Amino acid sequence: MRFDEAYSGNVFIKSHPNFEESRVVLYGMPMDWTVSYRPGSRFGPTRIREVSIGLEEYSAYLDRELEEVKYFDAGDIPLPFGNAQKSLDEIESFVDKVLAKEKFPLGMGGEHLVSWPVFKSMYKKYPDLAIIHIDAHADLRTDYEGEPLSHSTPIRKAAELIGPSNVYSFGIRSGMKEEFQWAKEVGMHISKFDVHKPLMEILPTLSGRPVYVTIDIDVLDPAHAPGTGTVDAGGITSRELLASIHEIARSNVNVVGADLVEVAPIYDVSEQTANTASKLIREMILGFIK
Repeated sequence: MRFDEAYSGNVFIKSHPNFEESRVVLYGMPMDWTVSYRPGSRFGPTRIREVSIGLEEYSAYLDRELEEVKYFDAGDIPLPFGNAQKSLDEIESFVDKVLAKEKFPLGMGGEHLVSWPVFKSMYKKYPDLAIIHIDAHADLRTDYEGEPLSHSTPIRKAAELIGPSNVYSFGIRSGMKEEFQWAKEVGMHISKFDVHKPLMEILPTLSGRPVYVTIDIDVLDPAHAPGTGTVDAGGITSRELLASIHEIARSNVNVVGADLVEVAPIYDVSEQTANTASKLIREMILGFIK
């Protein structure tokens, strides 16, 4: 991917045409090669961009406008269809280049495995990295039916990379019993079911630290986000997720990157999931960039 020219396809609303002048790089990771239930999240980044045209440019929550933050939409990383390892390598290489330019990477998935190479890239730059993980699923398996490259494994990989005590999961309501047992044994923080309240309790302990935020759209109840690969009843509301993003934004943590994954437009007839995702992206841009 090139940074010396603007992306020629649809871009997120108010995207700045110049990479060098931008603080944030928005990019897509169109991969769903390892999903175990419903594929289609590789089309998520494109649809999030397309529906962003319906967004207000002003955030009433944060009292900021999109024109206050310059961000460059780099488009989707061209990933080799079906080749998980090479795709992950391409993502890591791309994020390495973004970080080398001192930019803030904001990714859109794609299945949740796409966050794994981003974690690796972020950890190379920030050895004291902490991860805030907001999701319906624990994603702590070592493999799925013998395959270690799976959308059910990225948080386990992250915990083994940066240390379990540096990974904080919120909203978790689904996973194998062994996943929860492992997290307890190794001292990883998991908050079941809720996000906002436990997050408020944890944020002061992360004050000043570089933090990467990864959000799986399926943390929302299917009533709020039906367009995802693995829907799971009993989730939080979009209002709670927005409030959680704002808590992170107003805290003293140093957010150094973020992603939003698992939007699958094919199951999103009303487009409410894509529209919610685009609003969440807007709030992350305006909230995480001071």
